[in-house]
Amino acid sequence: MEELIKDWGYIALFAYSFGGGFVGLVVAGVLSYAGDLNIYISILVAGVSNFLGDQFLFTLARKNKMYAKDMMKKYGRKVALAHLMMRRYGSFVVFFQKYIYGIKTLIPLAMGLTKYSSKKFIFFNILATTLWAVVVGYASYTAGEYILSSSDDFKYIGLAVVVGVFLLLSFIFRRV
Repeated sequence: MEELIKDWGYIALFAYSFGGGFVGLVVAGVLSYAGDLNIYISILVAGVSNFLGDQFLFTLARKNKMYAKDMMKKYGRKVALAHLMMRRYGSFVVFFQKYIYGIKTLIPLAMGLTKYSSKKFIFFNILATTLWAVVVGYASYTAGEYILSSSDDFKYIGLAVVVGVFLLLSFIFRRV
């Protein structure tokens, strides 16, 4: 199992972080504490992938407005929430969207549909992604001590508990 993580862990983290990445970065942080991955590389991989994912969504909406509108039709309430957040918080909504499940992909799409400056989005996306990757990566690395403190034999069970808690929280956020 450890060889699989060492061989494919960063690739899986990159793929998962392109579309969101919160849980993936938490798992990578805990695995970094366990010695299976490197925390600095994990933060870098997740950050770059998350940045590219948001830029992709923004550019997709900017270049293919009809396709983006079609994608967003089934998320009416969340799109309305995204627009309200954009009005209320302006450019800083890019920072908030990194942590809020359910609108993480909708904010870049919604911003791409508006006349929001591409350069401004890139600037705020770089700052927000860097902050997100460092905070979540380092927090999960630090929590790895607590999670894995029981025994090295149970590190994957502890990791499964963390993943289960995050999946439960994401389910609750979806329902709310």
